[in-house]
Amino acid sequence: MSSVLTYPRTAYREDHEMLRETVRRFLERECVPKQAQWDRDGKVDRETWLKAGREGLLCTGIDPEWGGAGGDFGHAAVIIEEISYAGVSGLGFGLHSDVVAPYIQRLGTEAQKRQWLPKCVTGEVMLAIAMSEPGAGSDLKAIRTTARREGDEYVINGAKTFISNGLNCDLVVVVAKTDPEAGAKGVSLILVEATREGFRRGRKLDKMGQAASDTAEMFFDDVRVPVSNLLGEENKGFAYLMQELAQERFVIAVNAAAKMEAMLAETTRYVKERKVFGQTVFDFQNTRFKLAEIKARTTAVRIMVDEYLREHMARKLTVEEAAMAKLYVTEELSKALDELLQLHGGYGYMMEYPITRAFVDTRVMRIYGGTSEVMKELISRKM
Repeated sequence: MSSVLTYPRTAYREDHEMLRETVRRFLERECVPKQAQWDRDGKVDRETWLKAGREGLLCTGIDPEWGGAGGDFGHAAVIIEEISYAGVSGLGFGLHSDVVAPYIQRLGTEAQKRQWLPKCVTGEVMLAIAMSEPGAGSDLKAIRTTARREGDEYVINGAKTFISNGLNCDLVVVVAKTDPEAGAKGVSLILVEATREGFRRGRKLDKMGQAASDTAEMFFDDVRVPVSNLLGEENKGFAYLMQELAQERFVIAVNAAAKMEAMLAETTRYVKERKVFGQTVFDFQNTRFKLAEIKARTTAVRIMVDEYLREHMARKLTVEEAAMAKLYVTEELSKALDELLQLHGGYGYMMEYPITRAFVDTRVMRIYGGTSEVMKELISRKM
């Protein structure tokens, strides 16, 4: 992707850049031509996941012992960026590889890791995490789904919504109350196979953007799983979520920064070609000044994200820093896309244009992974 930024990127090593070329070719060959079909189907086909697995593009951070490449977060960030640069929408690789799989690698027993992680790397098993509920979004302490212990089994009852990879997933990390009276101290994480009796998927949710992202409801009606499906320790789930949510939020920030950069480059190209009143749109001072403002803000975003990327590759990124990155980058992206879309005139309202898809696809970034308001609350607690 051509860029209008001049900031030198030094966070990545040569092995990261080699992966970037592989990812770029894969997206151009296997994903971009299928985007329209995915949008119509409301989900990405499984063969694309299997091909990504064969090329080593899934779960790059999983240890070689479990079939992965043992990469650092820089490898994940390269994949996230290239998907954003390519304009591919609805591909659930990031959630699968960089949000859910780390729970299993960090908290799973040897048996759990041996059973699931190699198939996550190959794409044979697709992962989802079931947190949000109809009455509980960012407030995870308010979840009502329960997992009642009966002998050597948990009996799970409840409903979940806004579950990404919800239609395709084979394994779900379910956030449930194992001690309903204990609030946040009664939350556990439990692995639930999609083949379990009593588990069913609801409707595919009709979203404003990301048509190819299979976001669905889930229902658990007396779903029985063995106690061995518990992930980590019982009633420690809330603490686990708080630790892993930092990476989820930074994933969103990395994605948003790349999209901001890509749409600035795309809009600059467009206004230099589009003619109005006998001159290009770029020839108007208002256009040049607006692009200059957005370039300055995009550069500030890039510097922030790359600095935090270095920290996270060294496993030093804090919960507060991840919250600041998500808050600042997604809010700046939202403002920039509105201004860039305006420079397209009427064509900015047509879904065939990249700016329009970006506008609707990225609005959710200020919501999922914790709303901007929740990010402010987390940041303010450290002040």
